[in-house]
Amino acid sequence: MPSTLQKTRKQISKKRNGQVNALHEKSRDTLRLHKAGVRDQRLEKLAAARSKREQPIVERVTFFQQKVREQGSEPLEVPAIQALIHEYVHQYDEEYDAVKKTRRAGRPPSTKEDLLKIKIAALEKEYEAGFLIPDITTAQSVKLLDAWEGAWAYLATLPWVKVTAAGNVRKSELPSKALV
Repeated sequence: MPSTLQKTRKQISKKRNGQVNALHEKSRDTLRLHKAGVRDQRLEKLAAARSKREQPIVERVTFFQQKVREQGSEPLEVPAIQALIHEYVHQYDEEYDAVKKTRRAGRPPSTKEDLLKIKIAALEKEYEAGFLIPDITTAQSVKLLDAWEGAWAYLATLPWVKVTAAGNVRKSELPSKALV
């Protein structure tokens, strides 16, 4: 998709018979080019922030998609789902222990150690309240999850459920905000 800057540059070059490099510093065309460049930078910054915010959800869906494929693309029962959630929640435990062991005695925890601890605690807290996952309890929803190719827009078509540590399953919606 062409950017605003490229479109503006093309329009100006048509108007000037192909020469865009001979512009006065304060001319209207220079201001148009500058404005288009600033707009493109702003849009790139917003897209990067949105992608960063959406990444945890995409990683979660990818994890459960791979696990369901390993199980033969069959619907799972609640105990099997809880085992997968437990595996997902505790996927950072080994890395956290390794970082913790490398720390010298008497030293404060590193930033990485703090971030891992916070991430693990947030996942455990979410699991107690209700862990959001794509619905993998029915054959139709497993088929939809299996067909997912990584596109954010397709996630809205998947059915979502929240599974608690007690084993309760309730319908939910795809969150508009990223998961912590």
